[in-house]
Amino acid sequence: MNTANRPGQARIGADIGGTFTDVVLETPTRRHSTKLLTTYDAPERALLDGVTLLLAEAGLGASDVGLVVHGTTLATNALIERRGARTALLTTEGFRDVLEMGTESRFDQYDIAMDKPPPLIPRPLRLTVRERVAADGAVLLPLDEAGVLAAAEVFRREAVQSVAVGFLHSYVNPAHEQRAAALLREALPGVMVSLSCEVSPEMREYERFSTTAANAYVQPIVASYLGRLDDKLRALGFGCPLFLMLSSGGLTTVETAARFPVRLVESGPAGGALFAAAVAAERGIGQMLALDVGGTTAKICYIDDGRPQSSQVFEVARVHRFRKGSGLPLRIPVVEMVEIGAGGGSIARIDGAGRLAVGPRSAASEPGPACYGRGGNEPTVTDADLALGRIAADSFAGGKMQLDAAACERALLALPGLRQTEPALRALGISEIVDEAMASAARVHAVELGLRLEGRTLVAFGGCAPLHAARVAEKLGIDEVVIPRSAGVGSAVGFLRAPIAYEIARSLHQQLDALDTAAVNSLLQAMSAEAHAIVRQGDATQARTERRTAFARYRGQGYEIAIEVPVRPLTADDAALLAQAFEQAYRAHYGGLAVRLPIEILTWRVAAATVAPPVERMAMPPQTQAARPEGQREVLDPGLGQVCRHALYRRSALRPGDTLAGPALIVEDETTTVVSPAFDAHIDGHGYIVLTRRAAA
Repeated sequence: MNTANRPGQARIGADIGGTFTDVVLETPTRRHSTKLLTTYDAPERALLDGVTLLLAEAGLGASDVGLVVHGTTLATNALIERRGARTALLTTEGFRDVLEMGTESRFDQYDIAMDKPPPLIPRPLRLTVRERVAADGAVLLPLDEAGVLAAAEVFRREAVQSVAVGFLHSYVNPAHEQRAAALLREALPGVMVSLSCEVSPEMREYERFSTTAANAYVQPIVASYLGRLDDKLRALGFGCPLFLMLSSGGLTTVETAARFPVRLVESGPAGGALFAAAVAAERGIGQMLALDVGGTTAKICYIDDGRPQSSQVFEVARVHRFRKGSGLPLRIPVVEMVEIGAGGGSIARIDGAGRLAVGPRSAASEPGPACYGRGGNEPTVTDADLALGRIAADSFAGGKMQLDAAACERALLALPGLRQTEPALRALGISEIVDEAMASAARVHAVELGLRLEGRTLVAFGGCAPLHAARVAEKLGIDEVVIPRSAGVGSAVGFLRAPIAYEIARSLHQQLDALDTAAVNSLLQAMSAEAHAIVRQGDATQARTERRTAFARYRGQGYEIAIEVPVRPLTADDAALLAQAFEQAYRAHYGGLAVRLPIEILTWRVAAATVAPPVERMAMPPQTQAARPEGQREVLDPGLGQVCRHALYRRSALRPGDTLAGPALIVEDETTTVVSPAFDAHIDGHGYIVLTRRAAA
C-alpha cells in the first residue's frame, strides 16, 4: 500500500533514543513534531504519549493516519546492557568455543590485561551435536537427531528462552540446521529458535555465530515489545500498518522485524542518514558530511551522490567504545557511520591524569543533565550550552521544560582541580573538548573510508547538532553548513523518507577467471525472489527496484570491497566487467593495484526496495531580505574566547530569502542554531538555514 501519495493521509515517524523520544506527524500540507524524555521502564509509553499529543495538535484521529514508522534502541540497549533473554547455542561438535575464541585478534596489541567482550551465551549453555557439512555443501556426517533432543532436554532444565543454531558451512547447505530447528521447536514449545542460515548465511563462522547469538538474545524482548506496541496502537484505533526501520536504511514489517531483530540495531541513526540524504538530493549536494548529535551520542556519516556509505559488518557493545575489534561483530547490512559518546547528555569529568574529559558516559533521560532538575548532579554538554548562553532556561523545548540554571552552575563548579573558577569558562572547556572529539572522529572516519573533507557540506541535525555545527565546521575547514527544517527530530523525519526494503546476502566463492555463471545466476535469482517477497509483504502495489552487489578481493587478502553487479543474468563476458569494477574500486580505496593476483568474490548481496518518490528541488530565492532580530543574548564564543552579543531570531519567523549576519542564535522548539562570528546565514527555498563562511577581510 502506497500511503505516501494518498491525499488526506497522515503519517507518523517515531524514534526512541537514549535521552529523547522524537515523534513526527506529517500531513500533505504540514509537519508537527515533539520531543519527550524516553521512558525506560516502558519505551512505548513516551511514543504513545507523543502520538496522542500530535494528533490533538493536528486535530486528527487515529483513523486519519495511514502509516506508522518506528525506530528503536531496544535491541541495541539489550545487547549493551546484557539484558537479553536466557539464550543457548547448539553448534557443530568441536566448535563450542567459537563465540569465546573469536578470531583471536587483539584490538590492543600491547595491553597484557586486555578485556575482550564476554560472549552473550555462557559456556554451560553452549552445547554441540555430531554433524558435519563440507564447504561445498556435501554432507560428511549426518545430523545426530538424538543428540539434538538430548540438548533440548538440557535447555528445558535450564529454562532457556531462546536458542541459536549455528552449524559449520550451513550457509551452503542449511538442511541440518533446518532439521535441528524442527526438532527443537517440537521439544521446546514457546522457545524461540534462530538459525544462522537465515540470520546471516555468510562464511566466517565467528561472525555468523555471533550475529545469530545476538538475534536469539534479543528476539524474545523485541518480539514482545513489538507485539505490545502493535496491540496498543490497535486499541487506540490505528488500523494502518506499522513498519520498523532497519539498520540498512529500509523499512520492514513487524513480523520480519520480530524474526530478525538484530537488523534493528542502529535503526535510529540509519533514519538520520536517510534524512541527510534527502537534503543532499533537494539541494543538489554531491559530497556531504552528516552530523547527527542527540542526547547520548554523535553520529557521523559520509554521503556521496545522495547515497550514504554502507557496510556489511557492525560492532556493538564495545568494551572500549571507540576501539574497533573490542565489540561483538554483527554481520548485517548497515549504514556506515562512526558513533562517539558526544551527545547533549555526555558527562564531563576529571580523568585519572587530572584532565577534563567528556563522555562516553551519559546522563540520558534519567536523571538527565543537572539543568533538567531531575536529580542529576554531574555537568553535561547541555549544562555547558546553558552556561555559555547558547540556550535559555525559559525556552528550552519550546518552553515545555524549565531548566535549572542554579543546578547547572553547581554541577560545573563541582568539577575538581580546574584553574578556571567561573562556570562559563569551565563550560567553554567542555564544549571545546566535545567539538574537537566530533571533528577528530570525522577526520579519522574520512581516512578509513578513503574520502576527503575538502569541498563537503556539513548537514547538522539532532537536538544538539545545530548548537555545535558551526564550531565543528570551523575545525574541519568546511565552508557551508545546512540546518534542515525539523533538524531536532531528523531521524524520525528520515523514517518517513525510507523505502520498504530488504537485503539478503549469501556466500558463494567464485574466482573471476573461472566464473560459474550458472551457479551465480541461480543464487542471485533465488535471493532476488526472497527479497522481493519480503518487500511485497509490506507493499504489494508499489513499483520496486533492485540492487546487486558483490564483495571481492585479491586472493589471499582478508578484506573485501563492494562492487556493483548488473541486475540481469550474468554471462561469461561479465567476468571482465566485474574485474574492471573491482580494480576501479580498489584503486579509489587504496590508491593503487596489486598486479598478477587472481580476483575472487566471497559474498553476493541483493537489495529490493520500493521506488522512492521524486525529490522536489525548490528554486533558490534572492538573498535580499535582511531579517530583523527579536532580541539579543550574550554568548561566550569559543573561537574568539570572549562574550559576544548574538542577535536572536525565531526560526518560524524567517522566510526564504532572509539573510542574517553572525554572531546569531536561531531558536526553534526542538533545537537552537548557533551562527558563529565566522559565518553568515540565509534561508533557502526549502526553508533550510544555510551557514556560509564569511570571506576573510
